[in-house]
Amino acid sequence: MKTQFWERDIETMNRDDLHRLQLERLKKTIKIASHSPHYCKVFKECGVTADDMLTLDDLRRIPFTTKADMRANYPFGLVSGDMAADGVRIHSSSGTTGTPTVIVHSQHDLNSWANLVARCLYMVGVRKEDVFQNSSGYGMFTGGLGFQYGAERLGALTVPAAAGNSKRQIKFITDFHSTALHAIPSYAIRLAEIFQEEGLDSAASTLKTLIIGAEPHTDEQRRKIEKMLGVKAYNCFGMTEMNGPGVAFECQEQNGMHLWEDCYIVEIIDPDTGEPVPEGEVGELVLTTLDREMMPLIRYRTRDLTRILPGQCPCGRTHVRIDRIKGRSDDMFIIKGVNIFPMQVEKILVQYPALGSNYLITLDTVDNQDEMIVEVELSDLSTDNYIELENVRREITRLLKDEILVTPKVKLVKKSSLPQSEGKAVRVKDLRNNR
Repeated sequence: MKTQFWERDIETMNRDDLHRLQLERLKKTIKIASHSPHYCKVFKECGVTADDMLTLDDLRRIPFTTKADMRANYPFGLVSGDMAADGVRIHSSSGTTGTPTVIVHSQHDLNSWANLVARCLYMVGVRKEDVFQNSSGYGMFTGGLGFQYGAERLGALTVPAAAGNSKRQIKFITDFHSTALHAIPSYAIRLAEIFQEEGLDSAASTLKTLIIGAEPHTDEQRRKIEKMLGVKAYNCFGMTEMNGPGVAFECQEQNGMHLWEDCYIVEIIDPDTGEPVPEGEVGELVLTTLDREMMPLIRYRTRDLTRILPGQCPCGRTHVRIDRIKGRSDDMFIIKGVNIFPMQVEKILVQYPALGSNYLITLDTVDNQDEMIVEVELSDLSTDNYIELENVRREITRLLKDEILVTPKVKLVKKSSLPQSEGKAVRVKDLRNNR
């Protein structure tokens, strides 16, 4: 199979030239970032300027940027550009306290992001002749507009179906002859089941390419999806702080995700020491933006655990490949494409005097769908009062859905019935990859 490229010169650039490009863009990025209140202070404290960046290793002289920094500077303390003159869009993601992390984009930033997504889609075989259907949520969530503008940049006919309404999704696939689809893995399986329920052969549809991401999944789950839908499914990685989708993507070899080094500097560190780990070892992913003008981020700790895959990819692209995300170095988990922290659950539970302080969140896969079960101990409320308990359970379920955007199964259990930990409380039990 002849490999084709969206931007051959960039995608196949030799490593020395790529490093020179990164260093040039890093210096420009630091000059831009110095205009933000946050980085102006950081650079002064560590005594660093753009001229001090003589090699890429000098980046390590600058401290990490964390999600806590973004919350502390909410909403615009990390903005470097002129928002009134050049700001055109805001995206945000939710966090533990309800304070979102905010990213502001200029038109240049959006153009660069759309081009990266187009590069990714082209890499997996999507062309302007394709019909691209996006089942991701639109709005502040970057997966909707990110893929939308990327597919449009590519020239494909787009179907902004948005999230949910599975029967409508299938009707669009059937009626519009959609050939490419973006969906989270668990929803892709659900669509295959709806096909069957409607008496349709999912493998006989016009779909041929599936983009999956936003929630953890195994390669076994990917192969199952491919068989059920009759497609090739490609893994992707992105996050709001780094634009959204398009940071890293599998090629047609399906052997790791190419991370676009012309737009990002990648580091893999030991999450405890902050020191780099040897190539091939798992550590925390740290990213620096190189082509963002309004709000660049420098050495951002993603908390995602992965590794750089050694060797070259047969596809001919020279940008490093990262492995699928192994998990988190903090306590965040992802279900149905939504980032959730245990503290978001806890702040709802503590509102009820009838509940104890011990709770457990269990993530499991039931009938090919991810489920979130929240078990919480009762305080002194009698477990015999069914009507009262049921009213409390329903109210908690409703409040949790409003807070985390996912509907959990809530179970009220007897006092002291949940496991007690002598050390740090274990709040989350993820059984999804342990079957």
